[in-house]
Amino acid sequence: MTLMNELYNQNKLQMKKHNFNAGPSILPREVIEDTAKAILDFNGSGLSLMEISHRAKDFKPVVDEAVALFKELLDIPDGYSVLFLGGGASLEFCMVPYNFLEKKAAYLNTGTWAKKAMKEAKGFGEVVEVASSADANFSFIPKDYTVPADADYLHITTNNTIFGTELKSDLNVAVPMVADMSSDIFSRPIDVSKYICIYGGAQKNLAPAGLTFVIVKNEAVGKVSRYIPTMLNYQTHIDGGSMFNTPPVVPIYSALQTLRWLKAQGGVKEMERRATEKADMLYAEIDRNKLFVGTAAKEDRSRMNICFVMNPEYKELEAEFLEFATGKGMVGIKGHRSVGGFRASCYNAMPKESVQALIDCMQEFEKLH
Repeated sequence: MTLMNELYNQNKLQMKKHNFNAGPSILPREVIEDTAKAILDFNGSGLSLMEISHRAKDFKPVVDEAVALFKELLDIPDGYSVLFLGGGASLEFCMVPYNFLEKKAAYLNTGTWAKKAMKEAKGFGEVVEVASSADANFSFIPKDYTVPADADYLHITTNNTIFGTELKSDLNVAVPMVADMSSDIFSRPIDVSKYICIYGGAQKNLAPAGLTFVIVKNEAVGKVSRYIPTMLNYQTHIDGGSMFNTPPVVPIYSALQTLRWLKAQGGVKEMERRATEKADMLYAEIDRNKLFVGTAAKEDRSRMNICFVMNPEYKELEAEFLEFATGKGMVGIKGHRSVGGFRASCYNAMPKESVQALIDCMQEFEKLH
């Protein structure tokens, strides 16, 4: 028996685990298994995926197919490049203003990551905070704000993993947009033509940690007057086909497997249908159950990260429910310290059965109290 088979059989004997981690997070089972096989032997080469050159003849088709599937699944127009980089979304907080902010940029402040992106931009020019929901602990998405017509771009964070709010459709503004879509990429159709840049860490809906995806409009690059260090210049990576330096080989391979899975499952429209179904199920239980209450404004509730706390009169049961749910196989549901309570992250790979298992757990706990 091989080591992989032995580990797989041991895993089957364990209690079923339901992975609600916010990130790194759940991936489709076949993606994990296909990546594991390639780590042992990539493409029948007798070498591990972890030890091949990123310039190996067998790896270039991996990158090329991943780029092609990105463009196909998101219906990306001509004139855009798809880049696979490192550094996470946090590095993009710096690279975006480095490459696009000439005089003024507008930022919508909807949470921790939006705030961090805005902080970095202030080192490159004037930054206008067009609106913020900080006073309400980021429990809603601001509306009815004005974006300066002379802004180089408007930066938005489409989904807020910590506070559980989400922009579920593209905004209509008169300036180009930049979006951090780390946690909701491929969960709904988007009109890429409205953006000069879409970026994100891949460790939520796409791949293991270590990969950053960037969709960039080619003609928007090279317009600022400042010198940009080579490694931080998007043009470097466009010209180099994401190969200017060694890219994260294993996560790119996993991303390709996820993209294939997404296509086979019906693409982003099907992912949106499933996300809506799963979120509606869990929010309905939160609203029905006497023990729990949601933390986000109902019209802005995230489909990816569902945040809830104990009703105030049952606050003392919080630790008990966490222990109870963990004992039932729920993993990663403890809420972020900024919100408290619980967070169920329901990314694309999360099966409906796991959401139902959490609902059953909540109902069972309610009967005990």
